[in-house]
Amino acid sequence: MTTTMARCKCLHRFGALFATFAAIALIVPATATIGATTRLTAGAGIKDAVMAASPGDTIVVGPGVYSEIEIVVDRPLTILGDGEAIIDARERGQILTLAADSVTVKGITFRNVGTSFMEDRAAIKILNAADCQVIDNVLENAFFGIYVDNSQRCVVRGNRIMGLATRESTSGNGIHLWHCIDITIEDNVVSGHRDGIYFEFVEKSAVRRNLSTGNLRYGLHFMFSHDDTYTDNVFKANGSGVAVMYSKGVVMARNRFEMNWGRSAYGLLLKEIKDSRITSNEFLRNTIAVYSEGSNRVEVKYNTFTENGYAVKIMANSLDNTFSKNNFFGNTFDVSTNSRQNFNTFQSNHWSDYRGYDLDHDGIGDVPHRPVRLFALLVERQPASVVLLNSLFVKLIDTAERVLPSFTPETLVDNEPLIIAVTAEERNQHDLD
Repeated sequence: MTTTMARCKCLHRFGALFATFAAIALIVPATATIGATTRLTAGAGIKDAVMAASPGDTIVVGPGVYSEIEIVVDRPLTILGDGEAIIDARERGQILTLAADSVTVKGITFRNVGTSFMEDRAAIKILNAADCQVIDNVLENAFFGIYVDNSQRCVVRGNRIMGLATRESTSGNGIHLWHCIDITIEDNVVSGHRDGIYFEFVEKSAVRRNLSTGNLRYGLHFMFSHDDTYTDNVFKANGSGVAVMYSKGVVMARNRFEMNWGRSAYGLLLKEIKDSRITSNEFLRNTIAVYSEGSNRVEVKYNTFTENGYAVKIMANSLDNTFSKNNFFGNTFDVSTNSRQNFNTFQSNHWSDYRGYDLDHDGIGDVPHRPVRLFALLVERQPASVVLLNSLFVKLIDTAERVLPSFTPETLVDNEPLIIAVTAEERNQHDLD
């Protein structure tokens, strides 16, 4: 009996001890995840606070100016600005490097990184990290604004990035991505840089609802980047709007390309891209709305081209591209090319200068439309001849060429031109499909 009672007491104590350890195991991870909060006031050291913090901690940077550079975050932290928190590098170097996963930086103003010809200095650099977030910050006079290097699943959202670039050779990019995957760039305003947003070797990433304006070269620049999307952005008054180069599987939808004027300015430059889609975009008053060189199997559909110099300029080495359900309103030249050969399809577009008729009232013109003007070919070879644009002579030769085409591409023709423009409702329904 005594032995049995002793065994029962031993088992009871062991069970109680096991329950205690189990409870501790449940509590400790929860406590570590919540972390501690450190509040800084002006004059305190942000770098010191980062070095003293434990993984999961939060650092709240209070109002004031903090003159610091080379702050390296090497553990998961949240760094928040409270009020007007400003980190001013005073032109001395890079400010903040996120070198760990799951770091959040929000609500802070970064200033005066300083130009360097030896290193890609940035206000905020994400380096070899995942799941970081850079949200609602202000970046002023940075060489590079936000630089994301060899990282994945990061978010750059709601930042205002304002540079003071005057020359391409002495300026960096507003948001720069190199060798990344699954990055989200959304709701940012970028101006005054070399390129507003730059992608190189970036895959499966999204650029949406950004305003990129007043940048020296491109509002958005793609290089060797595949299966990305950019939607609902505005690219306005840049050296050129967007360049997509050496890429495939790119979706470009519902963007606005506006007032990208200049001697070699484009709304959208396509060079050596393939298997991509350009849908439901607006091109307004660009020198060349869409320029295509060596691009194949691109669907251009439900776009509106209004008052551009050239709406579409497509080179002879662009093959198997389809242009349909687009609206062309008041462009100087709707379509131009450098060859009498055509390997692309233009079908069921609306052309504001169509002079045909619709006797059966089915909404499709009974006479095919030839969008390439003879005068466009003359301007291509002799640019100075553009001064004759509105002359009676030019109108006569264009009319004659449309009736009896001799010099323009014989097969570049829309056989089913739309009498009525594609409506916003139709375009929106297409976006839902």
